[in-house]
Order: sequence, then structure tokens, then C-alpha cells
Amino acid sequence: MAAAGGSGAGSCFVLGASGATGRALLRELRARRLFARVTVIGRRRLSLAEESGTAVEQVVVDFERLSEHAAAFRGHDVGFCCLGTTRSKAGADGFVRVDRDYVAQAAELARAGGCKHFVLQSSQGANEHSRFLYLQVKGEVEKLVQAVGFDHCTILRPAVLLCARQEFRPMEWITQHVLGAVAWLFPTAYSVPVETVARAMVASVLQPGKGKVEVLENKAIHQLGKAQPQLGT
Repeated sequence: MAAAGGSGAGSCFVLGASGATGRALLRELRARRLFARVTVIGRRRLSLAEESGTAVEQVVVDFERLSEHAAAFRGHDVGFCCLGTTRSKAGADGFVRVDRDYVAQAAELARAGGCKHFVLQSSQGANEHSRFLYLQVKGEVEKLVQAVGFDHCTILRPAVLLCARQEFRPMEWITQHVLGAVAWLFPTAYSVPVETVARAMVASVLQPGKGKVEVLENKAIHQLGKAQPQLGT
């Protein structure tokens, strides 16, 4: 488990480190040195900037044959999952496979490998009974991850993510700029910066909820993401 005061102990892995939230999370983990070992698990190696802080190990896996990569998930105390794609990029079937099936299988491998706390980035409005595929899939994967049986499971449901993406998505760019202005009036209602989500993910591990499952809605993410908590406080 992560130690207080920047003295790293234990191990964690990050899924989805190439995305906006995943990159922010990786920066947070490296800068704060909360873990002795940070492992990025992904389908390709990432070009990581030279930064001070915890060194990062990278493990390349084939998500279509994930069961063959059980060793990558072994020996971690905490698992952070920001894995996801879009329907427009992967198609409906591809979206379901990545956002639900890959995540659920990774959670099972992590639990079998000794992971105690799994932190999942989901979405505001996630509901397995939703008529909208995106929200339905997010609701389904939440249920599947909870069923794995981690000692602690934290699910974050952010609203629209405010970030600077590497790939240009015109409609998302427009939405972000509009909501960026709205955020001045209603800072916790409709959007959240990816940096805030990343800090909240880390804080949820340092100060886990009392129950086995904790669901953080957008307002709670804002509140938790402002703090820099330490263990024992």
C-alpha cells in the first residue's frame, strides 16, 4: 500500500495510461512517489517524458488474449483503470469489447494476482438498464468489477472531462469549451478536469471508504480531487 509523505511502498498498475485521464494519473503517481513500483499495462509502449519521481515499468499485452498475460497483473496492491475507447473510433462491438470485456477480465486477473483495491473510471449516468449504449456498458462494467470481490473497489463517475486530447475530436472540443465557461458558474455540475479525476483516484486509495464499494459522483470527485491526503490523516 502507498505510504505517507511521499515515501513509496507497494506496487500499483495503470490501465489506459495513454488516455487523457491515464496520463494525468501517471504524472500524479510519479510526482508523489506513493508507490515503490508503478506498472503501465497496455497494448503498446508509451513514450513517457523524463520526469523526476517513481520509475515506470511498461508491460505490453494483447487484450484479445489477456489470460495469457496473467503475470502482468500479479503482485500489485492497487489497480487503476482508465481504459476506454469511443463508439466512433472502435464501432459498437469494439467499444463494448474494450470498455466492458477488457476491463472485466483485467479486474479478474488483478484479483487473482493479489490486488486488494481496484479503482475504476466510469461515467456520470452509468446504468446497466440505460437505453444509451455508452451508459449501459459503463453500468455493466461497474457491476462486473464489483462482483470480482476486491477488498476495496472505488468507482468514479465523472461528468464531461476537460482536457487537451492528443487526438482531435471536433464535437468534444466544442463541448469542452462551452462547459469550460459554464464551469466558472457551476464548477461541479457538468464537467471536471482530468487532473482532478486523477487526484481523486489517488486520494481514494490513501483514504478509502468504509465499505467494500465506494461510488464517487462528479461533485465528490471535485471535492476529493482538491485535497492531497496522506495516510493516517
